[in-house]
Amino acid sequence: MTSQVEPSAPQNISITPLLRRLWPSPGDNQVTADEIAIAISHIFTNQLSPVQTGALLTCLHFTGWDRRADVIAKCAEAMRDAASQISRKALEQVVKSKGRPEGEYSGGLCDIVGTGGDSHSTFNISTTSSILASSLLLVSKHGNKASTSKSGSADLLMSTLPTAPNLYAVTPKSIAKIYEKSNYAFLFAPVFHPGMKYVAPIRKELGWRTIFNLLGPLANPIEGNIEARLLGVARRDIGPVFADALKMSGARKAMVVCGEEELDEISCAGKSYCWRLIDRTTHTEGSPSDVDIESFTLSPADFGLPSHALADVSPGKEPHENAQILMKLLQGQLPRDDPIFHFVLMNTAALFVVSGVCEADASDMGHGDDGKVVMERGPGGGRWKEGVRRARWAVESGEAWKQWRHFVEASNNVESTGRNLSKDSIILFNSLLVQIQSLDPIHFHLLRSTITVPFRASAFDGPVSPSVLGNAKLSR
Repeated sequence: MTSQVEPSAPQNISITPLLRRLWPSPGDNQVTADEIAIAISHIFTNQLSPVQTGALLTCLHFTGWDRRADVIAKCAEAMRDAASQISRKALEQVVKSKGRPEGEYSGGLCDIVGTGGDSHSTFNISTTSSILASSLLLVSKHGNKASTSKSGSADLLMSTLPTAPNLYAVTPKSIAKIYEKSNYAFLFAPVFHPGMKYVAPIRKELGWRTIFNLLGPLANPIEGNIEARLLGVARRDIGPVFADALKMSGARKAMVVCGEEELDEISCAGKSYCWRLIDRTTHTEGSPSDVDIESFTLSPADFGLPSHALADVSPGKEPHENAQILMKLLQGQLPRDDPIFHFVLMNTAALFVVSGVCEADASDMGHGDDGKVVMERGPGGGRWKEGVRRARWAVESGEAWKQWRHFVEASNNVESTGRNLSKDSIILFNSLLVQIQSLDPIHFHLLRSTITVPFRASAFDGPVSPSVLGNAKLSR
């Protein structure tokens, strides 16, 4: 890749020549996706000034080039290249040993994620579905704290009781060890993408959505090891763009979805637009040209479930309140006809279908599985009702809860790179948090999520009690 950039000072780069060509007609000036990706890459190394970073993001936004498939694909690649690198060999070894191939699923890692920005404030569907899916699949959920909603995926998980996972302990060095203990891992974006801190304040000041709102779903740091994914977008016109970007990036099993209400997941209220990548490879080494994109629509009836108004699944609640719903769902304490439960079942089922696990003509999931495969096919040729059967089993068998608890335990026991705390400091903070928790539970959860940033998270996750001292990393 080549780019018209000129050095202006040590550690700084000027992209003025590129900016001049970007505005107002990048096409007329023959700007390429490669050039834009190089410019974006300089942000992650803090080599662009805030002014030029803001100018670049503004040009891309108002020319519409941040919504081009080739630009999204190339910039996502640059973002992944700048991420903290994972030991691929160790990860591949544990995936090979832990993966459970079934049907057309090869036992690889899967992800379910949305772009956000749909303004509906629905319950954390993709995060919950990712946990249910770990009952049968190896799941690598990439996420962050809230940007456009009250409760982001990380906010939700950090608020779970009785003990929350230590998201800061899931690192490039520890990820393989996490998968040795659980089928589930949550990859917290700030841990894997430290360079994003340079653009965060600029995005906030700009006041509009930038290309980074679209790159997140394609920036999973273990991208090369992802076998299948379900990706939700908040605008129908972006759906085929993302499908093309996935294809350009080498994805072979994926589906992009958009609810008719401009919802970044499969809708429980009406139809959803889908763009599914179908692998037509007939030889060992496939290429993007072997992947077709098929479009169709899905409705709740295709999953064998009733429709529910979005108002019934949009509590708009604080993270700790949504976390209570999550814990009840995972433990099978929600009614079978609960709207939120149905919403989660649909999206979990879709990931199961995309992964290929529903293509198995026999079923032996484990305890509680009646083995009665639903062979019926719906739109796009998918066994959507079989996906729901498997998603229900994940909850009713307790397997989803089991995988969640394994992840919580593994993340709290793995070595953390956080600061060491003296025993006296932990006792002091523990005492203060006990008082806050008893006097003001709501603000306790907010305070706990902020404390985990500078300190080792596991020392303050879950109900505060003297037992946290056993999990804390003490300095001598």
